[in-house]
Amino acid sequence: MFDMTHNPTIPSPEKFQETAVIGSGAMGAGIAQMLAQAGCRVALFDANPAQAEKAAAQLRGIWAKLVEKGRMPQAQADDCAARLNVAQSLSALAQADLVVEAIVERLDAKQGLFKQLESIVGPQCVLATNTSSLSVTAIAAACQHQERVAGLHFFNPVPLMKVVEVIAGLHTQAAICTRLSQLVRDFGHAAVTAQDTPGFIVNHAGRGYGTEALRIVGEGVADFATIDRILKDQAGFKLGPFELMDLTALDVSHPVMESIYHQYFEEPRYRPSAITAQRLAGGALGRKTGQGFYRYENNSAIWPVEAPVPAVSLPSSVWVSPRAARRAELLALLKSLGAPIETAARPSESALIVVAPLGFDVTTVAAVDQLDAGRTVGIDLLLSDAATQRRVLATNPATRSDMRDAAQALFASDGKPVSVIRDSGGFVTQRVLAAIINIGADICQQRVCTPADLDLAVTLGLGYPKGPLAWGDAIGPANVLEVLFNLQTVYGDPRYRPSPWLRRRGALSLSLTQPD
Repeated sequence: MFDMTHNPTIPSPEKFQETAVIGSGAMGAGIAQMLAQAGCRVALFDANPAQAEKAAAQLRGIWAKLVEKGRMPQAQADDCAARLNVAQSLSALAQADLVVEAIVERLDAKQGLFKQLESIVGPQCVLATNTSSLSVTAIAAACQHQERVAGLHFFNPVPLMKVVEVIAGLHTQAAICTRLSQLVRDFGHAAVTAQDTPGFIVNHAGRGYGTEALRIVGEGVADFATIDRILKDQAGFKLGPFELMDLTALDVSHPVMESIYHQYFEEPRYRPSAITAQRLAGGALGRKTGQGFYRYENNSAIWPVEAPVPAVSLPSSVWVSPRAARRAELLALLKSLGAPIETAARPSESALIVVAPLGFDVTTVAAVDQLDAGRTVGIDLLLSDAATQRRVLATNPATRSDMRDAAQALFASDGKPVSVIRDSGGFVTQRVLAAIINIGADICQQRVCTPADLDLAVTLGLGYPKGPLAWGDAIGPANVLEVLFNLQTVYGDPRYRPSPWLRRRGALSLSLTQPD
């Protein structure tokens, strides 16, 4: 049950008092709940009056439950219920000073609604759209007074998702966004302001996580469950990308991928995947259909069992590349695992060869450094080993099975899980984090929002352990740039082109969270 005990002050003349919500699905009902709890009178309208009545009854039930659990005083629950009513027609919204639409995500429907509302509401009424991916400017274009139209993008479930994007269209008055931001703060939520660009902040910044993971699985580097385990255990994400897509459902997430890609005129960074398109066509939408990237029983995912660590002898000796990332840390780790370490300039004829590239694939490192590819294995050390719950090794096409198994047995000998993936530039975590950071930097380059609002929106709206810029600072901008430049070399793909904003800060060793 939602717990919202925020007790707002009496609204000032500048604050919204008479509000309306159009659409009484999960989003519309959640918005109505927050408006009532913030002290506003709320008229809830739906084209289906029975649905609006049902939603209003559910909201009164929520407030009653909060009282039962001691999370809301009875007087406050009574006040909230008294402030909520169901409107029987759009004309009943004539006195509203704010109308929030939460209807179907179609441009023509939203334009038609706002055009109709202009003939009903007063000239001072603000029209706000809860669109997640459509242009606020395009929605407002159907109106005579575009200056009063703004975006007010909530996330589901509204009471629990503590961030709201406030979006100015091309003609939106700045004062309207200021008032809407204050309203959001009256909810007890965080307001982040964004320019009217595809995906705004959260859906734009979220492109790096799922899309890069889809590319990785599409290249045959690892399966869905392995990628999810790596990103949760190495980088600390609460849900892996495929778990997340199953939760949100592909009939929601794939159209957003396509929408943002096309709105950015086929920008390679946002390219959707044939994998999700096919699964959407086949009805494997995720948890709600019982089958997605995982199969579900009783609403719980059935995870494939990880293969056991090979029961083989540990390598007779280990040689570490002089160019390995975090080489001193890697040597200390090997010593703690009891591995005999070779210190010569070149490996002996029997040694396991360990490389730790940033961005490059193991094949390239073995070829350039003239190492025996059959004995060469890579390890991902973009992040400190002490900060992760899993190690990731990568083979190359020539790696011998005995060397692969010996390497896995060695690095798992202290009980830490080890995933072994096929060769790719940048491993899994390197590629995904570099994509997230690079897209975040590009958002700042476009002045979509401030660096502070970017990280706040991503941590609250997407639940990432760090915002894109905080991730970049933790890894080091120079290391992120090295991964991206090397990925460009490996793949020859413009999607790894570093943002100018990131390159400038990396060149000057500036914090990415520092504004211009």
